[in-house]
Amino acid sequence: MRTSIATVSLSGSLTEKLTAAARAGFDGVEIFENDLLASPLTPEEVRARCADLGLSIDLYQPMRDIEAVPADQFERNLRRAEHKFRLMERLGADTVLVCSSVSPLALDDDALAASQLRRLAERAHDAGIRVAYEALAWGRHVSTYDHAWRIVEAADHPALGTCLDSFHILARGSDPKGVEDIPGGKIFFLQLADAPLMAMDVLQWSRHYRCFPGQGGLDVAGLVGHVLRTGYDGPLSLEVFNDVFRQAEAGPTAVDALRSLLVLQEDAGVSAPPAPVVPTGIAFAELVTPDVEPVTELLEALGFARTARHRSKPVDLWQQGGARVLLNTGPAARRDGTRLAAVGLESPDPAGAAQRAEALLAPVLPRRRAPGDVELDAVAAPDGTELFFCATDRPGLPSWTSDFEAVEHRPPTGGLLHVDHLALTQPWHQFDEAALFHRSVLGLAAQESVDVADPYGLLRSRAVANDDGSVRIALGVGPAPTADEAGRAQHIAFATGDLVAAARRFRDAGGRLLPVPANYYDDLAAKYDLPDADLEAYRELGILYDRDAGGAFRHCYTETVGRVFLELVQRDPGHRGYGAQNAPVRLAAQHGRRPVG
Repeated sequence: MRTSIATVSLSGSLTEKLTAAARAGFDGVEIFENDLLASPLTPEEVRARCADLGLSIDLYQPMRDIEAVPADQFERNLRRAEHKFRLMERLGADTVLVCSSVSPLALDDDALAASQLRRLAERAHDAGIRVAYEALAWGRHVSTYDHAWRIVEAADHPALGTCLDSFHILARGSDPKGVEDIPGGKIFFLQLADAPLMAMDVLQWSRHYRCFPGQGGLDVAGLVGHVLRTGYDGPLSLEVFNDVFRQAEAGPTAVDALRSLLVLQEDAGVSAPPAPVVPTGIAFAELVTPDVEPVTELLEALGFARTARHRSKPVDLWQQGGARVLLNTGPAARRDGTRLAAVGLESPDPAGAAQRAEALLAPVLPRRRAPGDVELDAVAAPDGTELFFCATDRPGLPSWTSDFEAVEHRPPTGGLLHVDHLALTQPWHQFDEAALFHRSVLGLAAQESVDVADPYGLLRSRAVANDDGSVRIALGVGPAPTADEAGRAQHIAFATGDLVAAARRFRDAGGRLLPVPANYYDDLAAKYDLPDADLEAYRELGILYDRDAGGAFRHCYTETVGRVFLELVQRDPGHRGYGAQNAPVRLAAQHGRRPVG
């Protein structure tokens, strides 16, 4: 289906918004009136600019407080409308959005509303324009889509139809199935937005917290299905009011917006992009570092062994059980200190995973390969982390490990089994985008977002995972763009069958564990009836403890190196969490401790 986006959904000048929408791949735009009023371009120049970019102007909006008003006020409204119709003719837009009135002058009189909207439609028809009447969820007398449709039906004019908006319908809890009673030809426009489920005033909810479909808790795909069954053949258009989007760069936001519509069409059964190829494990985590010594000291203390080196690149493979860490000291390592730069995702079909990513606007990254290197496809997550689709020593598929040559090494000794999960800190304005990206491109299921108290603000976290938990990624966002290292650090969590033994081995090998205040253990003793020996061991080693219906979760942390720290985890098989209740203690302990390197 054709796609469109309201200019109010993006940041920047009108020219910047139009350019971002076109580059992302949208077919058209809704011109929000404030964007035109603030633009130095004439309507004719905006029309020409859209034509040059390949964008249609699908809607001009909004026209407010028109209907069900005293006669003298309605005459003034008609004069205002006729001026807008002349403006739209210059702009090349043929549909105008009229919102249900919120004016204190508006009367609770459906017959009067229908009569006045019919007169408005007659003037619009003479100008070659259609009027799409929309029920605002906070309209003074008309606040539901079915009420708006009854008025449109009573007005009975070919130039008057209705505009359906997913937020206004779903936020009020209206039954969207009734949409199917509206003839598709009388649905002049469809606006789409999602939103997190929140208990607050609907106007404030709408103006500040809307998001793209798939990023919130509303059943937007279900609504679209009802609309399409009417025979509606207009565009799917995004109208999103969001404080974060208004501050973020327009280009990436537009790409995220179009991806949301592609996924929405898939969920609604409109289109069928390549099917998701869900990863089945973490093949490796790649650290880049300009200072190899503190990282190798950390890995050695954990019991990792340097088992191989890349044939053509300054990359070492460190391994212990199924846990693999690549240590890259190439040119990219000179930027930003030690960081988690890439993740290898074990994929049953690497080529299919790459095709899915490209279909959802995550292009395969260009890579420089030496002759004989395995062809590995990677895409960039919203935070810039490279995600490789790969296979490890599986029959019939090229293995990324064949690029490495074994080196003499001692046996690994730390008792670590595999990567339990990764924690990736997102740019503050791309948290929702990251959740949608990992769900749609990778096929991972998203858990509910949780808030974590940090000493200097509130952190948000949302985990994504596959069904069996072999791939778990915790997505987090710091309290502000200028958050310090404790709020911006990434980490890798390694699973072990005996955390106390693993932590002691690490400490005895010279590793530094993150110290935890004694007050935490006093509280832990009150919360859980733990054996005294266990509680003493946890206090000695800085081990944190959590429990849910699925079992226990024990974990401890190393000190931070650059922008990375490591976590040791002992997880009971049924436990699906990440120790969120302990995060404030960990964050407080990390604040004020200068990262190594």
